Amino acid sequence: MTTEFKITLAQLNPTVGDIAGNAAKARHARAEARAAGADLVVLPELFIAGYPPEDLVLKPAFQAACRAAIEELARECSDGDPAMLIGTPWVDGGKLYNACALLVDGRISALRYKANLPNYGVFDEKRVFARGPAAGPVTVRGVRVGVPICEDTWLEESEEYENVVECLAETGAEILVVPNGSPYTREKNDMRLSVSVARVAESGLPLIYLNQVGGQDELVFDGASFALNADRSLAAQLPAFVENITTLRWTKGSDGWRCSGPVAPVLEGDEGDYAACVLGLRDYVGKNGFPGVLMGVSGGIDSALCAAIAVDALGADRVRGVMLPFKYTAQESLDDAAKLAKALCIRYEILPIADAVNGFEAILAETFKGLPRDITEENLQARTRGTLLMAISNKTGAMVVTTGNKSEMSVGYATLYGDMNGGFNPIKDIYKTEVFRLSRLRNVWKPEGALGPSGEVIPENIIVRPPTAELRENQTDQDSLPPYDMLDGILERLVEREEPLADIVAAGFAHDVVTRIDRLLNIAEYKRRQAAPGVKVTRKNFGRDRRYPITNRFRDPGKPLPKADDTLVSRAAKASTDVFEG
Repeated sequence: MTTEFKITLAQLNPTVGDIAGNAAKARHARAEARAAGADLVVLPELFIAGYPPEDLVLKPAFQAACRAAIEELARECSDGDPAMLIGTPWVDGGKLYNACALLVDGRISALRYKANLPNYGVFDEKRVFARGPAAGPVTVRGVRVGVPICEDTWLEESEEYENVVECLAETGAEILVVPNGSPYTREKNDMRLSVSVARVAESGLPLIYLNQVGGQDELVFDGASFALNADRSLAAQLPAFVENITTLRWTKGSDGWRCSGPVAPVLEGDEGDYAACVLGLRDYVGKNGFPGVLMGVSGGIDSALCAAIAVDALGADRVRGVMLPFKYTAQESLDDAAKLAKALCIRYEILPIADAVNGFEAILAETFKGLPRDITEENLQARTRGTLLMAISNKTGAMVVTTGNKSEMSVGYATLYGDMNGGFNPIKDIYKTEVFRLSRLRNVWKPEGALGPSGEVIPENIIVRPPTAELRENQTDQDSLPPYDMLDGILERLVEREEPLADIVAAGFAHDVVTRIDRLLNIAEYKRRQAAPGVKVTRKNFGRDRRYPITNRFRDPGKPLPKADDTLVSRAAKASTDVFEG
């Protein structure tokens, strides 16, 4: 009887569509597992394809290439231990599944299909995959291993949900191995641990939660894989936001399988958000082949934080800062921008834009004749800056990093220095109040693997002085917006929680302020659709998981919600519908 079982967890960073590169990573992981004497090496969900592949996975050529790579890996596993469990798309009976393939002794010895397909938030798997059946465990070197895939452990109360873990426990599984593609958001670690502890409690089985790491467009996967013993104690914890290959030694006693592995600290809160922004930008630039980045450096806090993130992600030699001053730019802003560039050791230049702005105004003078001067002329500053940044990008190949924070993007105020248009925005999902917190945090801490200098890199004056947006010829944003703590408090309820306006007012916010912010949020939808992608760190970002129509006349009046009148609904209606649907 087997009393020792070694499992290697390959918490790796795949690239969507790079089948050959992902297969090479799998081979490397298997080589390390073999050197450690492992029986099984496990890779994350859909690893060979990269996750999430979205509609790419519907292409027959892509499906065939993934299968060919899995078959080649299977042949290579004819050399003995370890076996490999790897995620892949798989076509069976004309249906496409999110699958895990077990490769043993030169063969694909078993396939397991994801039964519960997430279709909320950033997930849209029901569009592309068929539901798999709940199936029993696979056998690896005499050990019965249950393989629920990601959502198969996130038990929900619905008629169509397959209780895969219960099925595995009833069919003799000894240990659960869960391959995941679970993106980072705040407090996600606690949520994953809570869900996994519940599955362990229900099944009485130890559980390994393996998550991928890396950035994919707007999503960042933080890894942070872990293992639980059957008594719900933490058996091992892998680090977050870095690749890691760890072999866990499980021993079997009278109470089943047990492990005592390494426990790494996991980043939480602001530290987790900052690390996600760094990793998201690094992988977006690296996986898309940009040689480096450039950005407008205004002397303000948003561009300062983005510059720090960029240097931590890519190194100072791949970051270029450009100050684009106009007549309203204060000397203090010029001084602070120069100090920032020096502290971060980045290439920095000053390109005055007065001639360009005046030129645009001269061109438009006849067209605008007789019309009052307004925000149109004022925003020519921003348009000019964006044009110049994109020109440098086109000439050098460097990607423009945009710098609009979530607070100002929410209400349509993000236009300065190309902070809406460009390649990628690392703080797109960061509210202004957190921009201040992250700036202070970065001056005393940086994540593992950060390439920027230690210590104070964002001048204190940038953090403490009132922010200027030059949207109204050097007025501050808060001349026309409420204080940022109030603005963010309202936006968090509107965007993250989607609360009725009446509830937000009841929480203590002024009715006129709430209704104004709601109006600005609605009318800025078309602007946000034109914005660059950016890292997701909150429950709902302006991108993949918050989808509102641009053309939309509904407005919440801010009154208590009307009560439903159940007396108007015939009780026979539901029964009639059920009969009609068979």
